[in-house]
This record gives sequence, C-alpha cells and structure tokens, in this order.
Amino acid sequence: MPLVFTETLRLFTPTQPRLVTGREHSDGPEEKQLVHRVFGMADLLRLLLRVAEKAANVARVCRQEAPLFQLLVQEKTGEDKNKKFVQDFKTLADVVIQEMIRHDVRAQFPEMAGFIHGEESNKFENGLGESVTVTVCGTQEETAKLLASVLDGDNTAASLLARAIHQDPVTIEANTDGLTVPLSPSELGIWIDPIDATSQYIEGREEVLEEGHLFPSGLHCALVLIGVYLRSTGEPVMGVINQPFNYKDPAGGGWKGKHFWGVSFGGVNACSESRPKDGPGGGLSAVLSSSEKPVVKEALTSLCGPDKLMYASGAGYKILCVIQGLADVYILSEGSTFKWDSCAPHALLRALGGGVVDLAKCLQSNSGAQGHQTELTYHQPNTECKGADRWANNGGLVAYRDCSQLCSVMGALRGKL
Repeated sequence: MPLVFTETLRLFTPTQPRLVTGREHSDGPEEKQLVHRVFGMADLLRLLLRVAEKAANVARVCRQEAPLFQLLVQEKTGEDKNKKFVQDFKTLADVVIQEMIRHDVRAQFPEMAGFIHGEESNKFENGLGESVTVTVCGTQEETAKLLASVLDGDNTAASLLARAIHQDPVTIEANTDGLTVPLSPSELGIWIDPIDATSQYIEGREEVLEEGHLFPSGLHCALVLIGVYLRSTGEPVMGVINQPFNYKDPAGGGWKGKHFWGVSFGGVNACSESRPKDGPGGGLSAVLSSSEKPVVKEALTSLCGPDKLMYASGAGYKILCVIQGLADVYILSEGSTFKWDSCAPHALLRALGGGVVDLAKCLQSNSGAQGHQTELTYHQPNTECKGADRWANNGGLVAYRDCSQLCSVMGALRGKL
C-alpha cells in the first residue's frame, strides 16, 4: 500500500475534515517505518476523542447525583493552590478523569507513559483523613473497591463512578482516516485538564442564551482538555476538547456534549471547526476575564468599543470562543493560566491559522507581535517556581485567529503594561 504524504494543507470543513494529498512514496524500508508512525498519529487522535467522551460521561454522572457530588469536593492547598481564586476546588471527578485518560493512553501507547501530565495530584483524602492514591484498575470491580476507600465506604457511589470509568462511550464520529502526520507517539507528550473551569462545574448554573453568543458563565464553560505537544520543541500539534454540557436533550432532559479537535504539524492542518467568517458590522471583538486589570479593559474598550468587549469564565472556554468565532481574541495579562489550560485549544487555533502567544514576550519584542519566539510552548517548566506555578503561562497570553488582529491588540497594549 503506497504511503500518501501530505505536503501542505489548510482545511476548514466543519463536519468532515478532508486531506488534500501530494506526492506518493514507494514501499521501501524507510517508507514502511513512516507508515507505522503515520497510523500511530491517527490512532492517537481517535483514542483521545474516545477517552475525552468517557471523561465527559464521568463529569455528567457526578453532576446528576447531588449527594455524590457533595462528597467529591476537596479544596486545594499549599503549592497546588491556584492563587487566582479564593477557593480553587479539586474534585474526585478531576482525579478520576485524569487517571482514566492516563490509563487508556498508556495501555495503547506505552512509549508515552512518562509524558502524560495532568493538572491534578492523584492523592485524595477521605473522611477519615487517610490519603488514597487514585488509579484506574484492571477491572470495574477493582476500581470500585479503590474508590470506595476514598468515598468512606459508599459502595453505591463508588460503583456508579467505576461503571462510568470502564464503560465504552458511543462511537465518536470524526473523519480521521486520511490524517497523515509524520510523527510517532514516542515523540509526543500530553497535557490533561480533566475539568477546566472547575468552579463553574461545581456551581452548576444552566445559562440559556441564543445561538451565536458566548456563555459568560455556567456549565457550558466546563471543558475536558487534552493537548498533545512535541517533546523536542514544545509546540502543540494536536488538541481534543470535549464540552460535556453543550445542550440538553429535549426528549430526555439529560445533558449532551460536543467535541472539537485539531491537528497542526508542518504543512498539515486539519480541524473539526471551520474558520469563522468575519462577524456582522466588522470591528475587533475580545473576550476577557472579569478580573482583568482595569488598564487592559480601558485599552481594549478604546480598540474594540464597549459592545465588542465580552467576559466569560474558564481559560479553555475563552480560547474555544476564539476558535468558534464568538470572539476574535482572548487577552489575559496575568500568569494565572497553565500549560494544561492552553495546550489543547492552542493546537486547534494553529490548525485554523492562528495561535496563542506569550503577552509579555510580545510586548517586549522588537520584531512585531508575530513569531515563533512568542508562541507558548509546553515542554519546559519554569525552574525558578514551585508546585503548579512551574507550569504557569507566566507572561499572560493572547489567543488569536488572525495575525493582523494580534498586531492591533499589541498596538493597543504596548506601553500600558
């Protein structure tokens, strides 16, 4: 079977991404080795879509059972505490989802075992003050037994969670068959954010807005994020986003999810989302955190106009708003996001022709806003920091789809920060 090598590609087909192919190679030894690498990448994407849907199922199960959900909340302390929030919660759902993804990826791609990173510590404290290491076991019964030790012997809750962890999800429809990327899983690492916007997930508000508008808060902002990066350079090459609470089924009333994915490496760019068209009326629109610095809000109000400045919860969700065209840019001036927040959506933006840059580096750069030197990378910790801050995006960030819009933002902020 001849190997098809994609030389250059930029696709924006919303439902069935299609690859345009270039020259073909013969079946020599080097080509056969490359075939193995290519199919490994397509297999990895299909696996991540599947485990992200499993993760979404776990998140929905935890919210459906209110007494169970109350048991799941733990507060982060010490070096793991995100200093941006007064209370930054850790839930058992977070840990279970992270370890489930780690387990499933390691089983299919053992060469990635040491490079699957997550937001959460898998140490959990039960009501007796005992520390339990949460892992996914070989069978549903073994996992239920371990979870029962976390849940103070609540076998019903433990069995419910274990069943969701070990249950195969419905088939995820994603046309990845023609995806040819010359990378091996042994060259890659993974960042997992099991539930981004945890505070919104815990609070559980159900916002109702008309289509085409972003959700400022609520369950819609909670996302499962799985980002894949190149170990050698730190560039994000693949991202999977699952929105567990996308809409409610009018027939049964239960929540249904939606998934998004993107791949960007070399000349290969494929994404489940189409590149959004310019919104009506033109002009730049921006999404921010409500806690953003006043000087940034003022500068962007002058640039965009007050009607084009929006606010939303969750770093991952705000970047997803840029991916979907609900906002043109997302700006954050503080170092309160982390590699697990940005890796997955960054890959999707790259596939659409955009990116995520370090705001501080852009403002300091003499060569303009755009450049590889200012794009966020995901392979090296901040060695002068401790705990979660080792993986913080310390310089703030700007997520964008269009380089000209990035330049406009830099022009408005230069000299203000």
